[in-house]
Amino acid sequence: MKQIKKNNITCGYVPFSLTNNNKLKKNAILILENGDYFLGHGFGANCARIGELCFNTSITGYQEIISDPSYTKQIITFTFPHIGNVGVNSNDLESKNSFVSGIVVRQKPTSSSNWRSKSGLHEWLCENKIPGISGIDTRFLTKIVRKTDTINALICNSQNKNFNFDELISSLKNHPSMKGMELLSKISTKINYSWKESTHFLIKNKKKNININKKINIVAIDFGIKLNILRNLFERKFNVTTLPHNSSFEDIMSYDPSGIFLSNGPGDPEATNPSTFKLIKKLIDLKIPIFGICIGHQLLAISLGAKTAKMKQGHRGANHPVKNLKNNKVEITSQNHGFEVEKKQLPENLKITHLSLFDKSIEGIEHKFLPIFSVQFHPEASPGPMDSSYLFDQFYNLTLKYQNAKKN
Repeated sequence: MKQIKKNNITCGYVPFSLTNNNKLKKNAILILENGDYFLGHGFGANCARIGELCFNTSITGYQEIISDPSYTKQIITFTFPHIGNVGVNSNDLESKNSFVSGIVVRQKPTSSSNWRSKSGLHEWLCENKIPGISGIDTRFLTKIVRKTDTINALICNSQNKNFNFDELISSLKNHPSMKGMELLSKISTKINYSWKESTHFLIKNKKKNININKKINIVAIDFGIKLNILRNLFERKFNVTTLPHNSSFEDIMSYDPSGIFLSNGPGDPEATNPSTFKLIKKLIDLKIPIFGICIGHQLLAISLGAKTAKMKQGHRGANHPVKNLKNNKVEITSQNHGFEVEKKQLPENLKITHLSLFDKSIEGIEHKFLPIFSVQFHPEASPGPMDSSYLFDQFYNLTLKYQNAKKN
């Protein structure tokens, strides 16, 4: 077995014949499906989990990232080395549960020190059954990810430092690719509920672009919705009712909505149940305002005749520049997606409103004749800048116009 030493990190190919190694001093291993492996120090849950390996370039907001449902079935590599210093708290959760498969960090989390902290990252990961591995050269690992189209990986934490490589590699080899994987149905809410919480004081949007004076009913369809999206909608004085992904058209209309919100979420959009596209098409036919984010953007685009494709490495971070083609300004955005709407098959009734300045991929679209628009990035941030929060105001103005038209 040939091994490579890089910055005191052991990496190399794991032969299928190796079933045990009692001499390992480190108690965690990260195995890539291409045969590379990394030994490190485990923290969080003692278990083995598999997911698509990706990287996030944010330098803050790890709790929001880990609790973002769009990361379902993924192992997150943090390129910023210091992760865990400020602990965790209830305000920064983006979902009640975390669905990530694991996290990879350079330095082992220290004892948390922050006035908002309620517990440490290690304890929180244990509660959510998420394994973490530290002592990894995350920049080196990121270079590996960038050279591949997509790659699955496995994290295994073992207190006795024993690893059955044959079993671990077999599990990894049999794990499906994210392309073609339907995930949103597994994490969408199972019940209808109203949302009554605004943004907390640390991220309160003090610059209002609209004069909000009317309550407006909207329905948010949950494909894996982030809580800060709901907070931003409620702050705009929407009466927000959140419904499961498989809700019927009749159930949605029973709430007399003046707008429909299609949330973020995980998985391959084209693997979504055909009934979801039928539902969205029926809503489009109503000419009701529709606003989509992330997979909601992709599902809306597909329903309008566009196509989506798997990206080589995706966009994940809180520093992604996007050009707004309507006003020729640049917005710094928070992003988390591995699929994109394709330019070459964009229908004539759609126009591009936002483009990535990294790779010129589509970041926003709107319908030329209907009050329908969507963006690939996350205007609610959390974590990240709030350059694009005006999109919630744009949605409010469209719904207000629609509501007034219904009364006349």
